[in-house]
Amino acid sequence: MSTALKRFVLMVCCAVGLACAGPETKTASFARPDEPGKTVYLASHGWHAGIVIRRADIPDGVWPEHRDLPDSVYLEVGWGDSDYYRTPDPHWGITFKAGLLPTASVLHIVGFSSSVSAYFPYSEIIEVRLSDPDFAELCHYIAASYFKDSAGNSVALGPGLYGDSRFYQSHETYHLFNNCNAWTDRALQTAGCPLKTAPVFTVEDLMARARTCGRVIQSQPSD
Repeated sequence: MSTALKRFVLMVCCAVGLACAGPETKTASFARPDEPGKTVYLASHGWHAGIVIRRADIPDGVWPEHRDLPDSVYLEVGWGDSDYYRTPDPHWGITFKAGLLPTASVLHIVGFSSSVSAYFPYSEIIEVRLSDPDFAELCHYIAASYFKDSAGNSVALGPGLYGDSRFYQSHETYHLFNNCNAWTDRALQTAGCPLKTAPVFTVEDLMARARTCGRVIQSQPSD
């Protein structure tokens, strides 16, 4: 998609979205360096951001789909419109359908074993340290986004966009007020990040808010 088209869609989203309020935040309980806790990362990809979690940190019995990538040290999680996310070069119709109409959604899970900054060398990366209970809440939030069939199994939809990755069907609906950055913002709020309740639409908004509850460990290179 061209930069101009992206900006136009963002302006439409933001103009309509000003009337929408976000979810209520909860009290944060971040782990200090000398306390038990888990570290997660937020990696910006220019249009959206992925949440990166160390796979071995996921509590037993939570998010069973993480076992589908057993050779990975880290999992990156993204969420978004099904057609747009799964189309390598989305055309105008898909773009506007994703922005203006309620549509089906997917989770995108990427497994990798290098360091987060090495795997995403061109991304701004924010490190967030969570208490064990808040980390578990984040994992529950991700697990709850999967669609489950009548037998209680998630539905894999094939390979993902890059690396060792795959798509899964989500039960949630994508629309203006529930876009990919809003989903990630709610994930951080669920994990205790004391973010503002104003709506989030752009990745720039998301990363700016995430900096208030984390530490930038890699800046996005300038053009």
